[in-house]
Amino acid sequence: MLAPLRYGAFRYLAAGRLVNMLGNGVAPIALAFAVLDLTGSVRDLGLVVGVRSLMTVLFVLFGGVVADRIPRRLVLVGSNALGALTQAAVAALVLTGTATIPLLLALGAANGIVSALSQPASAAATPQTVPPELIQPANAIIRLGVNAGMIGGAALGGLLVAAVGPGWGLAVDALTFAIAAMAFAGVRVAAPPVKSTRTSIVADLREGWTEFTARTWVWVVVLGFMVLNGALAGGVNVLGPTVADDTIGRSAWGVVLAAETSGMVLGGLIALRIRVRRPLLLGVACMVAESFLLLGLALAPTIVVLLAAGLAVGIAVEQFAVAWDTSIAQHIPADRLARVYSYDMLGSWIAIPLGQISVGPVAAAIGTRDTLLILAALVVLSVLGMLTCRDVRQLQAVAPRAAEAAQTEPTDGGPGDNSAAPPVEPVARA
Repeated sequence: MLAPLRYGAFRYLAAGRLVNMLGNGVAPIALAFAVLDLTGSVRDLGLVVGVRSLMTVLFVLFGGVVADRIPRRLVLVGSNALGALTQAAVAALVLTGTATIPLLLALGAANGIVSALSQPASAAATPQTVPPELIQPANAIIRLGVNAGMIGGAALGGLLVAAVGPGWGLAVDALTFAIAAMAFAGVRVAAPPVKSTRTSIVADLREGWTEFTARTWVWVVVLGFMVLNGALAGGVNVLGPTVADDTIGRSAWGVVLAAETSGMVLGGLIALRIRVRRPLLLGVACMVAESFLLLGLALAPTIVVLLAAGLAVGIAVEQFAVAWDTSIAQHIPADRLARVYSYDMLGSWIAIPLGQISVGPVAAAIGTRDTLLILAALVVLSVLGMLTCRDVRQLQAVAPRAAEAAQTEPTDGGPGDNSAAPPVEPVARA
């Protein structure tokens, strides 16, 4: 299981992503309470996090093209260096008491563009660092490291916000960007294959779209996650801190998020061991658990209930995530992998800004509890919708030898074809 760690490029990639996710655990807590301290408005919080998500959605396709054109190491180092600068500026504004909503919106938009450049490159880099037969354990190790970083980050974020204020949490996030950039500098792998004739960006996007739409169940799951992620973004990222402020407290909310990530670590260990014939069916079905945290916030916002819900959500999410990362790495040609990821991210993320921006006005109109219950229902309905697709239910695991062949030759795909994988549930860096 630890064989991928023999490869230096993989070790640097895993370390960079772990540190990246440490900051990712701190940032949403620190930013949420910085905005609440500034204006006390849920609408303002939704706007600040929503504009960042919107810019990520708008630029993610361009990020996929960039990651398939130039060395992914360069993309990762450059984007994380820029991320360190933007988050340091946000931290300085909050710490000096000069932050305003327009300034936070502008810096959030800049950070969203940086994220759009880094996400496809980060997702597509793993298969380049290990042999094809080690892709599954490599993905499991990456996920375990990412989740361990999120555990520490969420707990640290809650403690920093409660003890010294949200500005220092944002400063820690900026530091993790800088450290991750240094780690990614060690990811020395082969550049994507260079075409004899350089095509235009539009042509590259068209080629990625063809690969993405070749399998019916891919876009079915993307549509499902469009609804699911929009509901979660509004319910957990915006209403969650608001409910926590009135009930369990800020530090306890950080512990709840850490419990969710702890569940992901446990789920990753389970996914590393488990072998099922239809991993996509299992993974999608497990996503029903995403409604648990929303229901807990709505019906019983106590520390015991929310901790249990967060743990269950984490275990379930990881069954989907590991199956997805492994499958897409096995079946999408390496020179198109980042573009396929970018279309997946675009479809899965496009409703996130809408959920974040609209949830405040909706909660003000009908109440926070009823809004959370509606969002939980949307999560369940999106999962049921995905499971109505025959291809989603019947997709089967592929042997390593077939996966190695898929890395060099594109597949035809089509309805009913079992030669690729569903999109991953995105976790946007806030």
